[in-house]
Amino acid sequence: MPADPTLVARDVADRVLSAPPTLGTGRLVCVDGPAGSGKTTLADALGATSDDAVVIHCDELLLGWGGLPGLAATVETLLTPLAEGRPSRWTRWDWLADDWAESHLVEPGGLLVLEGVGSWSPAIAHLVGMLVWVEADLGLRLDRGMARDGEAMREHWVRWQVEERELHTTHRTRDHADLVVSTDG
Repeated sequence: MPADPTLVARDVADRVLSAPPTLGTGRLVCVDGPAGSGKTTLADALGATSDDAVVIHCDELLLGWGGLPGLAATVETLLTPLAEGRPSRWTRWDWLADDWAESHLVEPGGLLVLEGVGSWSPAIAHLVGMLVWVEADLGLRLDRGMARDGEAMREHWVRWQVEERELHTTHRTRDHADLVVSTDG
């Protein structure tokens, strides 16, 4: 039976908010794992646990389908000013326009939740208060992706699954997780 995202989010928030800050005066949670595993649902539930929480979906930081290799550097650039107590900015990738869109300000402090494939990397490990790995069966994840994005996106999804597996293997992301959540159901 899948974990209840609201209960998991409360547990994660309690643990992170009761620990010392890791991102300047703020706290950082990374919700990582393969596409279609349920990361967005958990991250949104986590964002709802605190009035000062900010959730950033890392698929909005990617330079399209080929942007995964550059994500770690983008995340590090976002986090560095926050770790120094300064505001930061990120620019959203518009998947429909296939181009960069508006920029968003992120103030230091509070709870920052980074969600998405590759949201955690060794380069930012020292800033992360908690890494949550969310997983589900490969077939189930692909079914979820097709239900959300449509069959026309299958080729992109299959290629993405190879790229994310390579990234997670290289970073050993699951091995570094503070909490592993299965959403198989």
